[in-house]
Amino acid sequence: MADDPDADSKLELQKIAAAAMGGNAAAVEDLRDRMAGPLTFGTAGLRGPVRAGPNGMNRAVVIRTTAGLAAWLTANGHAGGTVIVGRDARHGSETFFADAAGVLAAAGFDVRALPHPLPTPVVAFAVRKFGAVAGVQITASHNPPADNGYKLYLDAGAQLVPPADREIEAAIRGVPAAVSVPRADTWTTLGDDVLDAYLDRVSLLPKGTARTLKVAATALHGVGAGPLALALNRAGFVDVSLVAEQSVPDPEFPTVPFPNPEEPGATDLLLARASEVDADLAIALDPDADRCAVGIRDRDGSWRMLLGDETGALLGEHILSTVDRVAHPDPLAANTIVSSSLLESIAAKHGVRYDATLTGFKWLVRAGDGAGTGLVYAYEEALGLCVDPDSVRDKDGISAAVLACDLAATLKAAGRGLTDALDDLALAHGVHVTRQVSVRVTDLGRIGQLMASLRAEPPAELAGVAVTMADLRPGADVLRFTGDRVRVVVRPSGTEPKIKSYLQVVAPVAGPDDLESARGQANALLDDLAAAVSEILT
Repeated sequence: MADDPDADSKLELQKIAAAAMGGNAAAVEDLRDRMAGPLTFGTAGLRGPVRAGPNGMNRAVVIRTTAGLAAWLTANGHAGGTVIVGRDARHGSETFFADAAGVLAAAGFDVRALPHPLPTPVVAFAVRKFGAVAGVQITASHNPPADNGYKLYLDAGAQLVPPADREIEAAIRGVPAAVSVPRADTWTTLGDDVLDAYLDRVSLLPKGTARTLKVAATALHGVGAGPLALALNRAGFVDVSLVAEQSVPDPEFPTVPFPNPEEPGATDLLLARASEVDADLAIALDPDADRCAVGIRDRDGSWRMLLGDETGALLGEHILSTVDRVAHPDPLAANTIVSSSLLESIAAKHGVRYDATLTGFKWLVRAGDGAGTGLVYAYEEALGLCVDPDSVRDKDGISAAVLACDLAATLKAAGRGLTDALDDLALAHGVHVTRQVSVRVTDLGRIGQLMASLRAEPPAELAGVAVTMADLRPGADVLRFTGDRVRVVVRPSGTEPKIKSYLQVVAPVAGPDDLESARGQANALLDDLAAAVSEILT
């Protein structure tokens, strides 16, 4: 409490400590959790509930984290370099943003702050545009309303990876009390020219000339609505209908229980809007606009959201079939070990190198040689799509949305749709169906117990298919089970209290008349596989 620079946080801790000393069991547990240790860099930086104490997102944590970052940058030859700082519109973001910018400015860095809440990809873009030594975005992406986070970019706009993450954590441990860390208000606030530069780049991405397309879109109460509409308009897609109830940033996310397009119910308003305006395509961004979900009208007239692997394959075909071999003479495509293997087949068809990485874009953008040399496309099944690695070395929902519209408009001009494009991929490469089965836990120790149990006694078969296990340790806490036409990957979540499993079934297709039968067989086996995995994990 004495070391905290924020009066509200001090009062918060005083009340909890008083209740705990008075014997309140809930307060004792709350205090224990808050003091359980500092937040650490996970799959997407720091994330945690906005609350006082070292195990939460608060001013003291942000100030000490940023001081540690400044010390690490200085020790690694980047003293006085440019650092980009941005924020979303979550609870605490504006204050945390000012603290991060102030600490870096006082440490002698050339801090360039974005002018208002903007999508995370704009920060990643600005790091590359200005040749910055680092970028900080205050965001918790699609986490629940109570959370916030601290996302960090280093190497040319890529997220940090080991050993830098542990080195920075060590530097943070050496920082004095937050109340003693100097701050200054000498940073530079950028104008909207950085957003304009980003939008100009995105507007050049379409590969076709067709622009007749009616689009319904939502930002899920995040910061993406305005930039998405501007990006689509600048690219020539002017018939855009936003879900009004979700277009203004609101940290409470009042219309969705979880502001994640993957969550059941999150896109209900979007699909209703798409049906109402008779749209050709539906687009959902997550709150910081780094993820993009695509909705389509099926042949029976009903609307549904595509899985991340479906969108990933469609855009993979769209991009890899038109790679500029002058700019990228040896192109590379990548997805993660939990994503569909269909991209590997697509890449082979187009003579493009392929790599599968560990989960997270910090690994995807370093695919191949560890630096992502030649990377032209990357995606992960959790709706993350990197369609322009030369300018944004991370997932980017807005640029992905523009390319999805480009593909849909091109198909529409030819009298076809995305369902036809999915059929084309199945005929060329076989049916690939995927699904995620996750188990949320209240006791984090349960995750380790489940992983240990699977290692000690791996299943010999799943859904009647004989499988063998590969343990990816020490590189990653991941187990992979493979058998004839099936694959299951199990891992702890890096951002949520979950253990996740990723299922895939592949079925060959003899020809157009065999397509629906092959899909039916693949989905039936996938159902059986999901039931078997669920039983094991629970």
